[in-house]
Amino acid sequence: MLGSVLLQAAGTAHESFLQFLGENLELFLTYTGVYNATPGHLIMILVGLLFIFLAIKYEFEPMLLIPIGFGILIGNIPFKDAGLQVGIYEQGSVLNILYQGVTSGWYPPLIFLGIGAMTDFSALISNPKLMLIGAAAQFGIFGAYTIALQMGFEPNQAGAIGIIGGADGPTAIFLSSKLAPNLMGAIAVSAYSYMALVPIIQPPFMRLLTTKKERLIRMKPPRAVSSTEKIVFPIVGLLLTCFLVPSGLPLLGMLFFGNLLKESGVTRRLADTASGPLIDTITMLLGLTVGASTQASEFLTSSTLYIFFLGFMAFIIATASGVTFVKLFNLILPQSKKINPLIGNAGVSAVPMSARISQTVGLEYDPTNYLLMHAMGPNVAGVIGSAVAAGVLLGFLI
Repeated sequence: MLGSVLLQAAGTAHESFLQFLGENLELFLTYTGVYNATPGHLIMILVGLLFIFLAIKYEFEPMLLIPIGFGILIGNIPFKDAGLQVGIYEQGSVLNILYQGVTSGWYPPLIFLGIGAMTDFSALISNPKLMLIGAAAQFGIFGAYTIALQMGFEPNQAGAIGIIGGADGPTAIFLSSKLAPNLMGAIAVSAYSYMALVPIIQPPFMRLLTTKKERLIRMKPPRAVSSTEKIVFPIVGLLLTCFLVPSGLPLLGMLFFGNLLKESGVTRRLADTASGPLIDTITMLLGLTVGASTQASEFLTSSTLYIFFLGFMAFIIATASGVTFVKLFNLILPQSKKINPLIGNAGVSAVPMSARISQTVGLEYDPTNYLLMHAMGPNVAGVIGSAVAAGVLLGFLI
């Protein structure tokens, strides 16, 4: 009798344990990524893997695409929203704290500090008229802005989207964080994607808009630039641009400050830090958090498709504007001072990628015509131009 009671009790305990185990296992499964995954998550994970593949296989801007691609993977790991503080949009999470550098807009100025410390403005100083090419290429920004308005975007959103045409990721992030934070992820990914695809996007339009005779134009070697000119340039550049567009101060101020650190000759350690460990660290954090911000629920919308379309149009307009401006400018220049239109594409601020494209396409038609140093002039002018354009949009639209 006692044995049967014990057996019955043991059976009941066993059943209770199995029930307890089953319930907790079922609860555990609701917290897994497999349970919470949606088709959107899987699509974004594939996008992240594509970015990483392009960066490793074809070396398309690996310093940008690998952090962004891996960030997309992190941001699209499905999880149950149970206050675990793991998502980038959850207050107090590690990712959210790192993301504040994007939303608050202090990552981009630090990157501009590093860019300034790495950039040699000699090509621009030796031939100042090349700055006009950089200015002309900014038509891509305002062209995309106009098209975005016609498509129904609000003026602040259109301004944030248009800045993609500057081919400057940090500037795009800085402006979109101020004007359209809800679109920042799509704008940032679009800007960096098209920057990486510059070698594919620009050459067809460069060939389409130029004749064989124009592609063979040889330019005089740039003159030597003195150290005094290099020191004076960032100071004068800061005063001229920021007195004209004060709202561009966060970007332009840091750009010219970094350049002064480089050219002064007495702050080598600071310049090396800005152009090395600092910009590398910020680039990693910026890319990772921007990628993580592309959660499927936030990213896979019709607005994202429109933004990518407008970004593509902005790049085309910017490239065409730069090349066309050089062709028109040549009409009033003497024969000895004509500019090869192939450097017109370098007016976008994708440094030094677009300048390398000028060199590559030019060598196809004349293997002895080296355009890289000439193209660096409008290229670095494009960096300044896109920051000024961002300041103009910020001043009018905020």
